[in-house]
Amino acid sequence: MKSFLFHLTMIFNGNEFSTGMNSQHSTSKKSLLLVSSLVFLTVIPFYLFSTSLFPLPSPENDASDLRNKEIVKDCDIFSGKWIPYPDGPYYTDATCDLIDQHNCMKLGRPDTEFMKWRWRPDECELPLFNAKRFLELVRGKKMAFVGDSVGRNQMQSLLCLLASVTHPEDISHRYAVDTKYFKRWFFADYRFTLATLWSPFLVKSRDADPNGHSLNSMMSLHLDQADEVWASEIENFDYVIISGGQWFFRPLIYYMNGQIVGCHNCHMDNITAVTNYFGYRMAFRTAFKTLQSLKNYKGITFLRTFSPSHFENGAWNEGGNCIRTMPFTTEEMKLAGYELETYLTQVEELRKAQEKGRKRGLNFELLATTEAMLLRPDGHPNQYGRSPHSNETVADCVHWCLPGPIDTWNEFLLYMMRREAWRSFNESLQRNIT
Repeated sequence: MKSFLFHLTMIFNGNEFSTGMNSQHSTSKKSLLLVSSLVFLTVIPFYLFSTSLFPLPSPENDASDLRNKEIVKDCDIFSGKWIPYPDGPYYTDATCDLIDQHNCMKLGRPDTEFMKWRWRPDECELPLFNAKRFLELVRGKKMAFVGDSVGRNQMQSLLCLLASVTHPEDISHRYAVDTKYFKRWFFADYRFTLATLWSPFLVKSRDADPNGHSLNSMMSLHLDQADEVWASEIENFDYVIISGGQWFFRPLIYYMNGQIVGCHNCHMDNITAVTNYFGYRMAFRTAFKTLQSLKNYKGITFLRTFSPSHFENGAWNEGGNCIRTMPFTTEEMKLAGYELETYLTQVEELRKAQEKGRKRGLNFELLATTEAMLLRPDGHPNQYGRSPHSNETVADCVHWCLPGPIDTWNEFLLYMMRREAWRSFNESLQRNIT
C-alpha cells in the first residue's frame, strides 16, 4: 500500500505526466494510470478511514464507529432524535480538568440522566467522537471559534474530548491580555492550535447605554464593519466555526455607512424600529463577506446555527429557570416561531456565502445544531453553572453543561470535517487524472 500511495503521490505532483516520452507511450501510460486511479478510488474510503491516517477507535470505548461502513456518505445528520445511551459521557469533571465554566456536576447538579442520551440521525449512524482521528485530521493546523460564550462552550467541550489523547498547553497569554475571552490552547504532539475569539455580534460594537453596561443594556452595532478582534487574525486559521445568537435580542441601535438606520427594542421616537432579524442577517452577511474578501484566508468556515434557550416559569430576567431532566421528543417540540426565523435567517446568508465562496475556492459549511438542541431543555446549567457562593441570581438556560448534549456538536463537526477531507481529496485526484 505504501508503494501505491507513493505512485499516487507522483501523479498528484504531475511527475508521471512530464517525462518527455513520445505521445503514444504517454497515452498508454495515462490509460494505465486512469485504471489504477479508479482502483484506488474503490479502496481509498476503507484506507483513509481505517488505517493510521485516521486511527481506529479503541475497542473498549468507540466500537460503534467500527460499525459505520461509509463515513463519507451524504446523510442529513441533523434530523433525528435523542435515544437513551446508558454508557454515559466521554469525560467527567473528574477526568477533565479544563472545564472552567458550566461544570454542572462539580457545582452540585444532583441528576445525571441528562448525560446519558445520544443523537441518532434518521438516515444513518452518527459515529462516536474519536479524539485520535480528529487530531490526525487537524495535525499542524489551527481552529478558531468566533462568536459569543456559547461558542466558547463548544470549544471547552472539544478541549475535554481531545484531552483524553493528549493534554494541551494554555498559550493564551502569548496572544491576548484578556485571557478569559480570548483563549488559545496548543496540542504539541499534533502541532494543533485551538482558539476562541470573543465577538458576540461579529461586527463592530460599543456600549450606548447612558447607565453603563449590563446584561440587557443598549448597544450600537456597525453592521457593515466586521469586528477587528477576529477579522485581523482569522487568515491564520484553517478551520473557523462562526456563531452568534442571544446577544441580538437586547436593545440595539444599528449603523451602516456611519449613519443610524434603525434600532431594535430601543423605544426611541426619532429612530425607525426594525426587528432583531435585520441586525442578525446583516451581521452574518458582513462576517461572510469579510472572510471572502481576505486575500490569504483559505480556511473552511462552519456556521454553527442558533442555540435555543429554554427558560420556563418566566423570562430570563423575571425568575425563569430550566429544571427539566429529560429531553423533549420530536412530537413534543417543533422548530417554529422566532427560533425558526432566527435559524432561517442564518441559513439564507450562508447559502449566499456558499455561492460566492465557490468562485474563490472557499468552503462554507452548515453545522445545523438548532433542531437537536431545541429538544434538550435538560442540558442547561440552570443554577449549577456557577459557584454556590456567587451573587448571581439569574438561571443559566442558555449555555450547556459539560459534559452534556453540547458534546454532540463536536461529533457533528468531526463527521463534517472528515466528509470534507474526503471530498477535497477526491476532487484533487480527479483534477490530476484528467
